[in-house]
Amino acid sequence: MPTVEEMQQAILSLSEADYARFRKWFFELDWERWDREFEADVEAGRLDFLAAKALEAKARGELKWLTQK
Repeated sequence: MPTVEEMQQAILSLSEADYARFRKWFFELDWERWDREFEADVEAGRLDFLAAKALEAKARGELKWLTQK
């Protein structure tokens, strides 16, 4: 397995086209991992407090839509 430093050097040596392909792949990988982590947090109930806060704000008439100015 190459070291992080070796991978950094390899990335720096990529052509612009290959770097663009690598960047696209890496960002997609990063989002996929974030999505899996988010879904696991939801399933485990770690984000329930956010729903509770929103429901409390709605009950108080303080809920604001993101599209409101």
